Amino acid sequence: RRSYHERVIQLLPALPDDVVGFEAVGEVTAQDYTEVLAPAISSAIAAHGDIGVLYVLGERFTGYSGPAMWEDAVVGTEHFAHWRRVAVVTDTDWVRHTVHAFAWLMPTRMKVFSVSERPDAERWVSEV
Repeated sequence: RRSYHERVIQLLPALPDDVVGFEAVGEVTAQDYTEVLAPAISSAIAAHGDIGVLYVLGERFTGYSGPAMWEDAVVGTEHFAHWRRVAVVTDTDWVRHTVHAFAWLMPTRMKVFSVSERPDAERWVSEV
């Protein structure tokens, strides 16, 4: 079991209160979702109602464990009614293709940005 300092999902500071931003560093596990991401999203929804979500999968992201992919889907379906916008920041081709393939199923606006476009993603996801 990893310690807190070894968390793969790291919350991003310096975003508006109604935006939850996080970055995946290394291989994401289901534990990262249940102990870091889900509580942060639940707390933001409780405080603000509708929120924006910024998900950064940059050069330090190495992938998902099998259970983490399931947890990713579960966290999304539990909370999507409250997600205004979702910005995914990545240069990882399979992630870009997966988001594009499934975005039409999501009841929220989703957009993929390259890592170099991260400031644009932060602005876009913060819009009401």
